Amino acid sequence: MGSTGEQLGVMKLNDALRKAQSLGLDLVEIAPTATPPVCKIIDFGKFRYDISKHTKDKRPAGAKLKEIKFRVNIDDHDYLTKIRHAEEFLDRGNKVRVQLQFRGREMAHQEFGMQLVEKVRDDLSGMSQVEMDPKITGRNITMTLAPLPANRRKRRFTAPPPKTAENQEVVVSRTEA
Repeated sequence: MGSTGEQLGVMKLNDALRKAQSLGLDLVEIAPTATPPVCKIIDFGKFRYDISKHTKDKRPAGAKLKEIKFRVNIDDHDYLTKIRHAEEFLDRGNKVRVQLQFRGREMAHQEFGMQLVEKVRDDLSGMSQVEMDPKITGRNITMTLAPLPANRRKRRFTAPPPKTAENQEVVVSRTEA
């Protein structure tokens, strides 16, 4: 094949090399197992670049690591919001790092922090598996969760549907005149 994609037909190796050199290009073997072998007259550097781009495009992007930060004395509503976000991240195939921060005197009762991290693990057990067990490092407790396969995921904390005029409950009373 020529540099512009046209077929040059079957030719001897020496003739093909001479043709490539006269064009200032390289003779690249495309299909060595075919009879006769298929070669192409192209710029070899560009050919290698195109192959590397092609393999890079095929490679799936790795799972991203998302982080959810908690405090020991978190309110129930805030806790549920963070759990919903974590479920959403896991549902998209991302890993989730759960980080609990202690401040000041909270360090004296690290067992409360461990209880909270265990609760997070239990609440997200339908969506994830523990990749790294809870570990205390300095003033933090860190745990990493990896998503389960898509067919085994079960969401427990979905966001409530937004209220619209159609699905709002209305009390209707009839007055007699």
